[in-house]
Amino acid sequence: MKNVLIAGLGLIGGSMAKTFKKYTDYTIYGYDQVESVEKMALNEKAIDFILDDITKIDLVIVSMYPIKSIEYLKNIIPQLAPSTLIVDLVGIKTVLINEVEDLAFQHNVNFVGGHPMAGLAKGLFERSFADLYKGANMILVPTKASTEQNIIDMSNLFKQLGFGYIKVCDKLTHDKLIAHTSQLAHVVSNSYVKTPLPPDYMYFCGGSYDDMTRIACLNEKLWTELFMLNRQPLLKEIAILLENLTNVKNALENDDPEELEQILKDGRICSELYKH
Repeated sequence: MKNVLIAGLGLIGGSMAKTFKKYTDYTIYGYDQVESVEKMALNEKAIDFILDDITKIDLVIVSMYPIKSIEYLKNIIPQLAPSTLIVDLVGIKTVLINEVEDLAFQHNVNFVGGHPMAGLAKGLFERSFADLYKGANMILVPTKASTEQNIIDMSNLFKQLGFGYIKVCDKLTHDKLIAHTSQLAHVVSNSYVKTPLPPDYMYFCGGSYDDMTRIACLNEKLWTELFMLNRQPLLKEIAILLENLTNVKNALENDDPEELEQILKDGRICSELYKH
């Protein structure tokens, strides 16, 4: 039996702890900056113990805000036993890996970047559950401090935990694509909901409005860090979006239905291609 530490027991980390409890025989240690959250996780049997001695941990899974994750990893890596394996679950990879991988390598600690493609609009441990990751994609990112066997072992483990497809890619590819598939979507939703509406607007809402507004209910502190730490890829995505919006605006202003129809057709074709 192995010892796993889940550091950060919010929605993602709390669900990870419950998933380990359900699908593995690991002994689960928990750490959170908020003591009451640790006690809650212990009382709900999401974890077996609150962390007391980090040297006995075999696998560390870190799920905190990006900057806090970097600080925490820099603090614990020199304390870990050699060959301990770390996987972070943070939504950006380049900055975090650049800050941590050399230190991990120096201390003979294995480190793999990770990003589970699952979550809810609102976080907190209270909303965590064991099957949050069932069928979800998991991204793994090799580092200077990881081996091919680490990637194989973590791929097998995350499949055991219920993930569907395991994607292995480099840190730059991750951040470029996540800027489009996740971060830009949050930017659009957050901007969309700021249009003033009359009190009875809800009678004019259907599924499309719900789809567009769901993720506007975000954690602004967390997403500010994610956006700022990945700002160049995100800025490129925003520039493309603005160009596409401007094309629609121009077609309307120019009273050009043929151009507008072509723009909408292009979008439909892109959508159909992405879905396949």
